[in-house]
Amino acid sequence: MRKQFLFIFLALIVANTSQAQSRTTRIGYIDMEYILENVSDYKEAKSQLELKAQKWKQEIEAKKLNINKLKENLNTEKALLTKELIEERETEIKFLETEMLDYQEKQFGADGNLMRQKSALAKPIQDQVFTAVQDIAEAKNYDFVFDKSADLTMLFSNKRYDISDQVLRILNRTEKREQLTKKQLKEQEAKENRENEIDENPTLANRQKALDDKKAAREKLIEDRRLEQEAKKKEYEDRRKAIQAEREAKKNGTVSEPAKTTETAKPAETAKTSTSTTNTNTTETAKPAVTGETTTEPAVNKAEERQKLYEQRKKELEERRKKILEEREAAKKAKEAETQKTNTTNN
Repeated sequence: MRKQFLFIFLALIVANTSQAQSRTTRIGYIDMEYILENVSDYKEAKSQLELKAQKWKQEIEAKKLNINKLKENLNTEKALLTKELIEERETEIKFLETEMLDYQEKQFGADGNLMRQKSALAKPIQDQVFTAVQDIAEAKNYDFVFDKSADLTMLFSNKRYDISDQVLRILNRTEKREQLTKKQLKEQEAKENRENEIDENPTLANRQKALDDKKAAREKLIEDRRLEQEAKKKEYEDRRKAIQAEREAKKNGTVSEPAKTTETAKPAETAKTSTSTTNTNTTETAKPAVTGETTTEPAVNKAEERQKLYEQRKKELEERRKKILEEREAAKKAKEAETQKTNTTNN
């Protein structure tokens, strides 16, 4: 049968070549399996059919397990049974096996429910595909259009002659047009004309592909930047909330005792450093007094004490900075004097 088909195909090509030598023969092909897998209605119905097939398989497996269990029981009890009982059980097992095989053939055979439901599922879409192929062939002057997934073996097929995507676009257009307004229909027609021009010209197709790739890369970059900005914004908000909560806690006097002890210990230590002439024992005994006073004073006195401590620290830092500048100036003058002395000695 396949040889006859190939012979007829070659004869048609030869006849077409001889009758239309002034024009090149245009041949295209489609992949029906690819088209079906990309049609949403077919995919949904196929998934439901696969669930049915899974249920049938589970029923067959349950029958097999039951038959195997009966065989094991027969082998175990065979020595205790009479010949008549053995034959009766073997007949029952054989009947169950035949019933299981018949059920398997009924569901998964060449003419079983699975194959028939697959055919019934694909037929409406196949009819739409054939109509779309005829429209494309007439509009673009194709002489032959073949199905790559059919019995005809294609040893080589160039992708540029594959019109499966064009067929898919026609199927999707038909589905979308039912939900579009007049204005949207005009826009859709303009888009379809643009797609047809791209299909006809491989250069335009390559250029469009490059533009689509650049657009996808640009959109990805924008999305990455947006996510990065959102992460930074969230980090900033968390930090602001933490600072605000800390300020509220200090304002309401809800700071924990260890934090207060540390805060009051720091001024005591600063005072100890700034007044070097004060006795060590007196400073150590003053620390608990400051701590106790801080914990019992009102919030207003605490604020005044903090302000005084802040001014005291500022004064100490200023004195330390002046001292460092004086030491640097003295070191600079000493170095200049040493340099001048060295120059005098050399002269």
